[in-house]
Amino acid sequence: MNVLFSANSTYTDIVTSVFSSTIAAKAWFASAAVFFGIIQVSTGARIYGKLQRVIRLSPSVVAPIHRWSGRLALLCVLPVAFHCIFILGFRTTDARVLIHSIVGSFVFGVIVVKLFMVHSRKYPGWALPLAGGTLFAVLVTLWATSAGWYFTSVRFGF
Repeated sequence: MNVLFSANSTYTDIVTSVFSSTIAAKAWFASAAVFFGIIQVSTGARIYGKLQRVIRLSPSVVAPIHRWSGRLALLCVLPVAFHCIFILGFRTTDARVLIHSIVGSFVFGVIVVKLFMVHSRKYPGWALPLAGGTLFAVLVTLWATSAGWYFTSVRFGF
C-alpha cells in the first residue's frame, strides 16, 4: 500500500506543477485523447476511401498520421486511467459517475480488441472500422461524463 501511496503522491506533485489539480489534468489529457481520436476517425475513414474530398492526402501520407495519432491518444489516456483506477476508483455516486465507471472499465478491452484486429487479416473488412468507431464512441462517452462535465460544471482552465 505504501508503494501506491508513494506513486499517488509523486503523480500529484508532478501533475500539479503544471495543472491546478489532478482532476484538471485528467480533463485536459482526456480532451487531448478525444482530439487525437477525431484524427483517428478522420484518417481511418480516409484510409478506407471515404472523406477523399475533405482530406486531400494520399493514403500513404494518411497512414502514418493515423498510426501516430493513435499512439498519442493512447499516451494521453494512460495518466487518465492511472488517476481513475488508483485515485478515484469505481464509484456509483450518481448516474454520470456510474456510467463513467462502467464505460471506463471497458476502454482498455476495446483498445486491445482494435489493436489485435489491426494486426490480423482474418476479420471481415467492416470489423476494423466498427472496432475503431466503438473505441471512439467509448472515448467520447468517457470524455462527456468526465472532462465535459468538469469544463461545464466545475471549471474551464488549467
